[in-house]
Amino acid sequence: MPNAPEPVPAQAAAPDSSESWTVGRLLTWTTDFLKRKGAESPRLDAEVLLAKVLTWERVKLYTDFEKIIGEQPRAEFRDLVRRRAEGMPVAYLVGRKEFYSLAMAVSPAVLIPRPDSEFVVVEFLNLTKPLEAPRAVDVGTGSGCLALACVHQHKTARFVAIDLSPEALAVAESNAKKLGLTDRIEFRQGDRLGPVAGDAPFDVILSNPPYIPTDVIPTLEPGVRLYEPHTALDGGADGLRVVAPLIAEAVCLLKPGGHLILEIGSDQEKAVRDLIAAQPEFTLAPTIRDHANHPRVVRATRRA
Repeated sequence: MPNAPEPVPAQAAAPDSSESWTVGRLLTWTTDFLKRKGAESPRLDAEVLLAKVLTWERVKLYTDFEKIIGEQPRAEFRDLVRRRAEGMPVAYLVGRKEFYSLAMAVSPAVLIPRPDSEFVVVEFLNLTKPLEAPRAVDVGTGSGCLALACVHQHKTARFVAIDLSPEALAVAESNAKKLGLTDRIEFRQGDRLGPVAGDAPFDVILSNPPYIPTDVIPTLEPGVRLYEPHTALDGGADGLRVVAPLIAEAVCLLKPGGHLILEIGSDQEKAVRDLIAAQPEFTLAPTIRDHANHPRVVRATRRA
């Protein structure tokens, strides 16, 4: 994709260069530019990026709509807009993404949290509401969004958060510190449930594992394909490379009556349910669907 022209009055490069570049004018010009570049939410992108540069809340952009923006912040804004036009996700450009009403720091070392993953948190909270100090594991924690949202909402829950990537764990630990939750969450590096293999059984094991088939990854939108970590996306040839052994490992690490909660790809419901059904220790619950009515979360309970 060609480099973005400067969204500032640089000679004849922008409209009406005799006028001052106010907040409103910058937003209007940038929204139109990002729309031409194919951005799905150009106005929102422009607002988030400009608020980042100015260190403002987004609402202040409208209360200070006529404020003239100086050369230095315009230069910083121009760079962010260029990188956004090239496909970099806004969350990576601003270094954060909201998840379950929490501001999560993100970097290219972790997946950007998606609203659909909040269904995992809702299910955890529904199942553990009657439990005092439930112990849980988050496999492939990434930014820590699932574990941290669960711990934030359930005031006595305790988590072990696992990830194969030390860079991802560093992001998750930073989020835990920022949210003041380090006393109830422990971070361990390793593959699947290996880091807790010697622990006592847990009340809940949950995960948003890599589940995209390898040959599908090249077809994903550029913002995902080019910028998000493939190790957190790639589920192998059938998308079940991590899911299948995780289900088998979970049997011995759940208490009787404990729960397994898995986020899945929208076309994986039957395959994942079949894998769970093959474990006689598990009883399947109905699949949970997301806001688009796609299968999104599969849950099972270990028989007592």
